[in-house]
Amino acid sequence: MTDRYARQMVLPGIGAEGQARLGASSVLVIGAGGLGCAVLQYLAAAGVGRIVIVDHDRIEESNLHRQPLFRMSELGQAKATIARDSLRQLNPRIVLDALVERLAPANAPRLTSMAELIIDAADSLAATYILSDECMRVRKPLVSASVLGFSGYVGAFCGGAPSYRAVFPEMPRQAGSCSEAGVLGTAVGVMGTLQAHVALALLLGLQPSPLGELITVDFRALRFGGFSFRGAPEPAGAAFGFISPEEVAKGDIVIDLRSLEEAPASPLADALRLQVEDIERGKGQFPSDVRVVLCCRSGVRAWRAARALERRGHRRLALVAFGG
Repeated sequence: MTDRYARQMVLPGIGAEGQARLGASSVLVIGAGGLGCAVLQYLAAAGVGRIVIVDHDRIEESNLHRQPLFRMSELGQAKATIARDSLRQLNPRIVLDALVERLAPANAPRLTSMAELIIDAADSLAATYILSDECMRVRKPLVSASVLGFSGYVGAFCGGAPSYRAVFPEMPRQAGSCSEAGVLGTAVGVMGTLQAHVALALLLGLQPSPLGELITVDFRALRFGGFSFRGAPEPAGAAFGFISPEEVAKGDIVIDLRSLEEAPASPLADALRLQVEDIERGKGQFPSDVRVVLCCRSGVRAWRAARALERRGHRRLALVAFGG
């Protein structure tokens, strides 16, 4: 063992045994953006033995104020592979895998099977619900975070703790994004570092466990808050599940909720084009025995439309989030 990890091995509760435990650990990180860059750097530096990086996106100049793994010379290249190559320079003793693909319901089981702990750094509500559902099914811990504007949170779900759905059973009525609401690079870095800290605590088995805890940060007022959700019950009844576009079946009624300006052509053949407000006002009558698949970019409008149809007696509902 070199002195690379000496400063953390001297900590009570870590030592050589804890460092060996980190070296034998595996983590899946979904997202190599602002949150992911901070998470990845600290997990790699700490000596986590295997890190799998999943991101479908490519580097843009607007990323660089909050994603310090990337450089101007790398614009247009895949984030996952550049992050892997950069981290190999930081710590060549660990195993780093890069997958240039988008998380989806269809590949979630395969991806989550690659590691013992899952980190949601995608900053996508649809991705969070997909990962939470899968982690709850296979009883693996999920560390999820989000930052928007001057506020953020990080929580440790599943793996023996309640799911994300237990804490957030409903999506918000509108989806925010960094491009619209803005975000400070420092805020993203703080939350990503907190994610890495929570992940290390779980891998090391530190007590008290962060499972079932949510930490909030107000970056304008510089205040930390949070709460325990260890006793939160799972939502009763059937939950709206996300499916991949490939899982849409013949006979489904498909509704694309995006405007024609947003998406001139739907990738799903024969999709109806309606606005979520139309469905909430009662427009559109569909047989209750046929599955209705509701589609939008982030999943938020699809969720709202599903709730409206549920109130009208529909039970066979599925959601598709096309992503950005």
